[in-house]
Amino acid sequence: MKKLALHWQILIGMTLGILFGFLMIQFDWGRGFVEDWINPLGTIFVNLLKLIAVPLILASLIKGISDLKDIAKFRKMGLRTILIYIATTVIAITLGLVLVNVLNPGAGISQETIDNLSATYEGNSDIAGKLTTAAAQKDAGPLQALVDMVPDNAVAAMANNSLMLQVIFFAIFLGISMLLIGEKRAEPLKNFFDSLNDVVLKMVDLIMLTAPFAVFALLANVVVSADDPDILLALLFYAGTVVLGLLLMIGVYCLIFWLYVKKSPLWFLDKIAPAQLLAFSTSSSAATLPVTMERVEEHMGVEKEVASFVLPVGATINMDGTSLYQAVAAVFVCQALGIELALTAQLTIVLTALLASIGSAAVPGAGMVMLVIVLESISFPSDLLPIALALIFAVDRPLDMLRTTVNVTGDATVASIVAKSLGKFGEPKVEDWDDNLDEVTS
Repeated sequence: MKKLALHWQILIGMTLGILFGFLMIQFDWGRGFVEDWINPLGTIFVNLLKLIAVPLILASLIKGISDLKDIAKFRKMGLRTILIYIATTVIAITLGLVLVNVLNPGAGISQETIDNLSATYEGNSDIAGKLTTAAAQKDAGPLQALVDMVPDNAVAAMANNSLMLQVIFFAIFLGISMLLIGEKRAEPLKNFFDSLNDVVLKMVDLIMLTAPFAVFALLANVVVSADDPDILLALLFYAGTVVLGLLLMIGVYCLIFWLYVKKSPLWFLDKIAPAQLLAFSTSSSAATLPVTMERVEEHMGVEKEVASFVLPVGATINMDGTSLYQAVAAVFVCQALGIELALTAQLTIVLTALLASIGSAAVPGAGMVMLVIVLESISFPSDLLPIALALIFAVDRPLDMLRTTVNVTGDATVASIVAKSLGKFGEPKVEDWDDNLDEVTS
């Protein structure tokens, strides 16, 4: 009897987790029970994915670059990757601006709602922390992003998942150096990283055995941790605008995939579904990266040398869903607070959101830090920044889950486009994830 496909198992786990969460909030002890006994299972799962993220990036990037055997091939692939990522991000930001200007969700927010939200989140430590982080980034010099990209200690960079861009820099630097010294001299080191890559991918298979149970725990905790339903209802129009934009962006990916890769969008969505569902559950592109790489390489047919470069870079700098959210959120808070935005200000949002997305950490909540930077770029009154964050804070977590899903979908789309353009999009190695799971459990 054939096993139920992994994405259906995860969907069932998510559904049961949501229902269980709603059941638990009916009891006084329910929230504590979920936080103490259920949520740790999801936390362990996310920690396991983060545990292998750095070894996977290091091994796969070095293997992918060294497999090219020619520095010219790497240069061609790198340039295409960056240009396509920039193009899709600009499309996402523009789409968000069009929607928020047409639908005008901020017009429906009353002054009473603004006052209630401000009072609810006044002194909130999360909001204060994001304002402090954004202020530090704003005070940095124009080339600080480049400085932050280059580690002064490779081992220290690998010990901190928020420094993923530094790990990528080191891996690319090492991979290029291996190309330059010649295949024969680099062979011992290449064999080590090839073996490490295979081992880490097998670890992904083992971790994914627990995925349905983990997403049950993660979603149950999201439900019991939800804010006041009345506040969520007041922000429903804003949240709906963001969700509509994110759904349209996935439609854009499917259209591009169909036109360029010449494969069915439904086939694409079916193959990438487990990574999308995990992105939704974890709100982290970095934590989802091992699964995204597995799906794109093994189940879609993108060759490893392309996937191992494009996907880690995308998980760090490609934040299409987050950038779209920046555009909608920035204009929304201005609409709600009665601040007029000229066309030049909205063009500034496009540029700032694009640049901010490159330096944003692939972790939950980074989008709100980016939002502060975007608002600062259009001379938003600094005394209103806490109110601006309070306006969107109540619905940020569910929207963060959705925009991370879009980020991961965008990474897979660009990897497919780059592979197709280089003639490196072949047949899938396995038809179904469960083929791998059968190997693990047999």
